[in-house]
Parts: sequence; structure tokens; C-alpha cells
Amino acid sequence: MRSCRFRHPFSLTAIVVLPDHMHCIWTLPEGDSDYSIRWSLIKASFTRVTALGRAKTAKRERGLWQRRFWEHTIRDDLDLQRHVEYIHFNPVKHGHVRQVKDWPYSSFHRYVRQQVLPLDWAATVDDINQGFGE
Repeated sequence: MRSCRFRHPFSLTAIVVLPDHMHCIWTLPEGDSDYSIRWSLIKASFTRVTALGRAKTAKRERGLWQRRFWEHTIRDDLDLQRHVEYIHFNPVKHGHVRQVKDWPYSSFHRYVRQQVLPLDWAATVDDINQGFGE
């Protein structure tokens, strides 16, 4: 991701990396809307450094990642909050962990270190509004 950010700058507000997809909130430089090149570089980099990605490449199988992506322009602070929550809750939603804090590949831990969120945020499914859209 660092090499992509060096070549094609963006700020990263939130991220979660799951076995077959990831979610991010980025802010791109003014006048730049090339999400595609960034996704392409990031997915290629993750695939190169993971054992599963190398195994699939050697067997000429399809890649690790979903082929498409959806972009959404954040409308306001509430929209941003809901998308950050969706990103951080995603590993629980997909059954990878029971609590958000247990998934290591998430910006949630940065939010905890910066005291933006408590470690027990959304400790159970009932703690968060399940009204997330896809």
C-alpha cells in the first residue's frame, strides 16, 4: 500500500482487509478521481505478498479479490461515521470474528490507539445498528 500511496497519493480514513475483499475510505488529491489505478496496485501488491495469492497465481487460478469495486462519495459527517462503522464491523458481519477488536487487519485498532473508539466498541452484534447497506 505504501508504494501505491507514494505513486498515487491518498489519505486513508478507514480500512479492513478480509480474505476475499477489502473496504477503504480514501481521500484523493483535489482533481484526482482515479480509484481504479489505486485498487489495481493495492490488490496486486497484497496478492504478491500472500501465500494464497502466490499459490493461485502459480496454478493460473483467479485472483484473491472481487473484480469490481464500488465507489461512494461521502456526503456528510453522519455518512462518514456510518461508513467507518460498516468497515470496522465487517469482519463480524462475515463471521470471521465475534468482536471487532479480534480482527487484526483493520483501522479499528488505530481508532482505539487514538482514543476515537473504545476497545469494546460494538462488542456484540446488538451493540451496533445493523442498518448498513451494501
